[in-house]
Formats: sequence, structure tokens, C-alpha cells
Amino acid sequence: MRIRIDLAYDGTDFSGWARQPGLRTVEDTLASALATVLRSDPPRLTVGGRTDAGVHARGSVCHLDVDAAVWSRVPGRSDRPPGQALVARLGGVLPRDVVVRRAREVDDGFDARFSALRRRYSYRLLDRPEVADPLRRRDTVVVRQALDVEAMDAAARSLMGLHDFAAFCRPRDGATTIRTLLDYRWTRGEDGVLVGTVVADAFCHSMVRALVGGVLPVGEGRRTGSWPAEVLRARTRDPGVRVMPAHGLCLEEIVYPEAAEAQAARASESRATRAPVTAGRRDPRSGTD
Repeated sequence: MRIRIDLAYDGTDFSGWARQPGLRTVEDTLASALATVLRSDPPRLTVGGRTDAGVHARGSVCHLDVDAAVWSRVPGRSDRPPGQALVARLGGVLPRDVVVRRAREVDDGFDARFSALRRRYSYRLLDRPEVADPLRRRDTVVVRQALDVEAMDAAARSLMGLHDFAAFCRPRDGATTIRTLLDYRWTRGEDGVLVGTVVADAFCHSMVRALVGGVLPVGEGRRTGSWPAEVLRARTRDPGVRVMPAHGLCLEEIVYPEAAEAQAARASESRATRAPVTAGRRDPRSGTD
């Protein structure tokens, strides 16, 4: 049986999502907790958006396959459905920086990674250190120069659409950097914090943090509003684009088709080879931050 898990985590004390020998990761922590509850070996997890060390998630999704007999035993002596029982039991074994919000059976065609239509990230910046909230120090990046949020917003919107984002991605051998940036905007809240919203069909490695670093010089007045688009068209990494700190970034949402048939069709479409600039292999890191 295929089980979808919706979860959230504070990424501060994790070395990212992906399991790494000798390091504390979200994947390993969740898989170990599942092994305890299911009384099995740690299951293989497929996630909709892999995050780097220090990056948070409020709306992550993963899936795993479980034997039907094992799934039926999850409630134990209770009369709760297996999904509700799993959430409750995981809450008793997971550390406080990981929360499973929901677990439910899904069609075999659902794939947490490839069925996704889009991913939405947020990034928090504060340009007034004197009003910084110490309770938000783990998810807000403080800068010391005043920022023009309107200029940043206009520059961000100029990057939207289907493009080769090689200038904003860390290269991977054989991986395409072509992505569709569906939304990119900046707003300033009443608390003075600037929040960037970034939505795409998928992201290549470090793309979101580089996109933030691409418009920051515009907000500081060091670059013109057209500079980020010029960097994009050059399709090469520019030393003026800073990959911003991880802790300001949060995976907010992963959106999937509603119907099971559409989920399977989307997974098949996503697995198909993209049209890369160089090599002819699909991106093995689709969905990373």
C-alpha cells in the first residue's frame, strides 16, 4: 500500500532532508520513527522537495510503500483508522522539531516527487536589526542595509516564466536547469519583515536562495532593476549573485492534482526527459531547494 505523509520540520539542527552517514537528517529521523511504529526496517521515503541543511518546511510531503498486513496492525487495539493512529504514534517517538500532520492511503500512481504540480517557498529578510524578534532568529535573515522592497519585487517578476536558470543553480552533471518560475514576488509585512514568495514547477539545487541573492543587490541600490534578468540571459553563474543563508528559507506547500488518474499522469509526464541545454538526461534533483 502507498501511504502519503504530510509533515513539517524546523531545519535548524538537521543536515538537510537526505540521509547521510553520520549526520542527523530529516529522512533518517522520520524513517527511524516509522520503523519503530511499524515494527519494520526503516522504509524508503520519496519526498516532494529535498531541502538543504538549515532549510525549514511547513508543507513537505513524502510517500512510502507498506505491506497491507503491517498497515492494518498500526491501530493496535484502538478503533482509529490506521492513518490517524500512525500520526498519533509518531507524535510519541519523533523529536519536537519534526511533526507529522497527516498520513493516508493513496493510489499507487501517486508519487510525492513526480506527481507535484508546483512547489512554493518563502524567504524572510529583515533590514532593521533593531526591531528583530529574537523568537524568529531561526527563520529570519537579518541584513544591515535598508532594502527597497518595490524594486526587489519588480526585479523578481522579471524572472518569471520558462527559462534556463543555469545562472541561479549549482550545476549537476547531466541535469537540466530549465524550469518554469510561476511566481516570484516580495512584500513587506507590518512587522517590517520582507517576505519573498517563490513558486515553480520544480527547483534545481540552491535555486531559491540564489534567486533571493539575485534581487538583493537591487534592493540595496547596488544594481539596476534589469540586472537579474541580464544575469538570467547570460546563463552562467555571476559572482554578484549571493546564495543566501539557508535558515531564511521554508518549503511552504507542494501542490498535486486532485484525481488519482491525474496524479499518475503528472508523474509520468515529470519523469519524461526534459529538453536540457547540453546533456539528454533528466534532472535527478527535481524538487530541491
